[in-house]
Amino acid sequence: MEVVSPKDCSVSSSPFSSPNIGALLKIKVITWSQQTGLPVSVRVRVKDKMFNLHKFPLTSKSGYFKKHLTDASEVELPETFPGGPETFEMIAMFVYGSSTLIDPFNVVALRCAAEFLEMTEDHCSGNLCERFDLYLNQVVLQSWDDTLIALQRCQMLLPWSEYLLIVSRCIESLAFMACMEVLDPERRRDTPVVTVEELASQAWSCEIMKDVVSQDLWMRDLIALPFDFFKRVIGSLRKQGMKEKYVSPIIVFYANKWVLSKKARQFWESSCDEIGEGGLNSKPSVILQGVVDLLPVGDKARKVIPVGFYFALLSRSLELGLRTESKAKLQEQITSLLHFSQVEDFLVPESGAELKSSSMELETMESIISSYVASNSNVNHAPEAGNFRVAELWDAYLFNVAADPDMEPKRFMELIERVPPSYRQNHYPLYRTTNSFLKTHPGISEDDKGAVCKYLDCQRLSQEACIEAVQNELMPLRLIVQALFLQQLNTHKAFKECSDSFRYAHCGDMSGSLSSSRCPYSASQNPGESPYTDKPELTSRPLSFLLQKDNVMQNFKFSTTEYESTSFRIQNLEQELMSLKRSLQLHNIVTKAEPNLAKSQKIKPCGLETRSLSKRRNPIGQATSCISSVNFASQRRYASRLLKIFHRITLFGSRKLKRKPGTPSQLSK
Repeated sequence: MEVVSPKDCSVSSSPFSSPNIGALLKIKVITWSQQTGLPVSVRVRVKDKMFNLHKFPLTSKSGYFKKHLTDASEVELPETFPGGPETFEMIAMFVYGSSTLIDPFNVVALRCAAEFLEMTEDHCSGNLCERFDLYLNQVVLQSWDDTLIALQRCQMLLPWSEYLLIVSRCIESLAFMACMEVLDPERRRDTPVVTVEELASQAWSCEIMKDVVSQDLWMRDLIALPFDFFKRVIGSLRKQGMKEKYVSPIIVFYANKWVLSKKARQFWESSCDEIGEGGLNSKPSVILQGVVDLLPVGDKARKVIPVGFYFALLSRSLELGLRTESKAKLQEQITSLLHFSQVEDFLVPESGAELKSSSMELETMESIISSYVASNSNVNHAPEAGNFRVAELWDAYLFNVAADPDMEPKRFMELIERVPPSYRQNHYPLYRTTNSFLKTHPGISEDDKGAVCKYLDCQRLSQEACIEAVQNELMPLRLIVQALFLQQLNTHKAFKECSDSFRYAHCGDMSGSLSSSRCPYSASQNPGESPYTDKPELTSRPLSFLLQKDNVMQNFKFSTTEYESTSFRIQNLEQELMSLKRSLQLHNIVTKAEPNLAKSQKIKPCGLETRSLSKRRNPIGQATSCISSVNFASQRRYASRLLKIFHRITLFGSRKLKRKPGTPSQLSK
């Protein structure tokens, strides 16, 4: 990336002009003296360079010299003279009648210098001001490349180029030619104009944007302009009627080039100390603020700009300290398009940040989620697919945040509650997030663990997720029991469907064999039908039975595998409950043997003994503290009830496993 400064390039330099203009001017002065016999009588100083010229050519064409050379023979042009010594050399060549080549590189400087020296039609017919205006209008402004060159030179010739309306004419010409490029009246384009509508469903990527903009050269030329000129070009495009779906991508590409890309960050970091007052508008904060002001709002931006671009601008605005109202504008647009975003677009706290739970990025995302929920709370209807999508995105985002070891359970619960329970159709992302939090915080209490996991609903988990939860030692007992109960219902349902399918398939085979071997004409149910008519149902029926049997076999094997993987967990929990029951019986014996002791003194040692016994015999370690939080009578009833449930599950599984070897043999027939 390069920024042209006045020190690097002269405003009147041109690749087509002669490098020996000073030598040519001396030859012209000598020739004039020889032809007229008049010596050199005027000295003109431009900055640090002195020019020896004749008075008559200057005063006959320049009103400025006519005023200042009336009683003086030496004139010093001010520092504000546009173009400097190089431009004055070319002006002097024109004064002496030379036809020096004019081109898009030097015409702006020559026109500004001619205006400063008052070389108008009032002093001479066909003077320089008129000649340069004709060249601008008839040559430069008719070409896209020449107009861009002239507009870039205008930046170093302010305010003269602005006063002479050269900047405005160049901007209007570029906007008009860009509209013609989009409309393409002559059908010269082979490909459609680049838009970013198809990128709305993808995660934001600066490299992808760079590849897209390279497809249209006219867009690439526009985003190379200084921001002041670029902003006016965008305004002119909208004024001339270009559709927003073609205007907004140009703004996106400009921000990507000068603010968001890695190359832009490196450029501003390396040149931040070199930018002076003249480069104020090139600062990234000013450009970012201007880009936010240029972006469309409301419904115009819904399908025109990807939501990932707004996230990228918001992240950059947090780094550069953008104005509060600009951040609010970006958050409002993100809120309206949140269900179209990707989790990769969300603001992630920096990896080196000490406290992710209190980072600015996380607080900003909380504000966006809260705004989305508030905007949808006033609508009285069932949750839409967009709400389900937002809940999944938020839970996936919390999966990365939950790995922060400094995250407290209370803070984690607040983050989960940002999304209402009705928004969560699938709880597996929330299960992954909760599991990540428990892995990162192994030392939290059982009460905190139960509070963190209270948001999980096993009914909204898939069968595989329930099995995973049962086998997860980090999950509390309440969740495990709920998952086991659902597994029992699912297993019972699977075996019932499997048995019904076996019975139906077996009966279908028997009925098919009878109808085919013993009664070949029994397929005609109606008396009016002919037994010799071809029936497609008769030929397709055995194939459907075979496919159904394969499906039944797969379901049966899958259900058996689920039962076997769950049975081990049930046995461990049953052993834990048996140890708890024995400790309760021991407590009853101690209570009857020592009637004179206070009730509180008897309960405390038994509770300690129960906890130590449970720790010795419990390989998992979650059930004891969860059940011991209630009184012993409720513990006894709860343990007996769980034992009955596990006993029924065991008996149910044993019956089904006994039927397992016989079932495939029937299918093999």
